[in-house]
Amino acid sequence: METLARMIADNRKARHEYHILSKIEAGIVLAGTEVKALRTGKASMADAYAMIDRDEAWLVNLHISPYDPASRFNHDPLRRRKLLLHASEIRRLKAQSEQKGLTLVPLKLYFNDQGRAKVELGVAKGKQAHDKREAIKGRDAKREIDRALKDRR
Repeated sequence: METLARMIADNRKARHEYHILSKIEAGIVLAGTEVKALRTGKASMADAYAMIDRDEAWLVNLHISPYDPASRFNHDPLRRRKLLLHASEIRRLKAQSEQKGLTLVPLKLYFNDQGRAKVELGVAKGKQAHDKREAIKGRDAKREIDRALKDRR
């Protein structure tokens, strides 16, 4: 991601639920009112996922709230949105996502330095409950260490 990119939405839940094995950036096809809604930061990636259907990549369940000034020209908030990827990238993602236990998860939604909406996809494997507990313990331990170091100064 470029340094001038502006974050719209971050799927923090995905990092808790999955081990991210690889990442890829994809463009996203949007309607005009969707772009305006995204510029106001009205998006939720909570239940979103990506899929490959007939050699095309799609983003499903990304919620982009309607843009209020557009009234009747608004979009469906949960419609499927096409992802823009090269054919070779789609084939590679399809092969990876067909492996047992792997899925495509959107990680971030942002505007790049040219002002285009991009989504960062991750090829992910689901975590077991004990993995999640271990990650929480590690985070807590790091937080305690940081506090102790801060207090020493």
